[in-house]
Amino acid sequence: MKQLLNFIPLIVFFIFLTFYDIFVGVKALMIASTVSFLIILVLYKKLDKVELISYMMIMIFGGVTLYTQNQDIIKWKVTIINFLFAAALAISQFGFKKNLLQKMLGKEIQLDIAIWNKLNLIWIVFFIICGSFSLVATYYASSDFFWIFKVFILPGASLVMSLISGIYIYRHMNKTTENG
Repeated sequence: MKQLLNFIPLIVFFIFLTFYDIFVGVKALMIASTVSFLIILVLYKKLDKVELISYMMIMIFGGVTLYTQNQDIIKWKVTIINFLFAAALAISQFGFKKNLLQKMLGKEIQLDIAIWNKLNLIWIVFFIICGSFSLVATYYASSDFFWIFKVFILPGASLVMSLISGIYIYRHMNKTTENG
């Protein structure tokens, strides 16, 4: 349910972008994100840091996009979020010797630290690749392709990556419980 509430603003954005223009789409995205944000807050009584950061970036980048009338600014949100996620995962693992994925999922899933570190590294690389493709799409692809990439391809890639991660966790979870 939560993922659906986070995805609906993208669909609303894409619809308004398609029928009107980028600036009407950004306004619709900001309104739909606020409604989604409030519904999540009411239903779940708390917000994940990722949801809060994403919401704040939509408001900041959307506001600056509308103020400057420069559509490239909202496009940068995707790139920055991907690079921020990669940086957070990398800095926590390599700088602080803490694994953010383990911290987020470790209460429900028991894995060896080596498995958590490999999974974390895979996600770091994934976010760097997504950020890099987003950067290239911002400047070298048509706006039409960029928005299809942003609204459908990136979420699809994230879903596939989550499924792959789930399979990887499941495979190693069985080994951990058999050995432990």
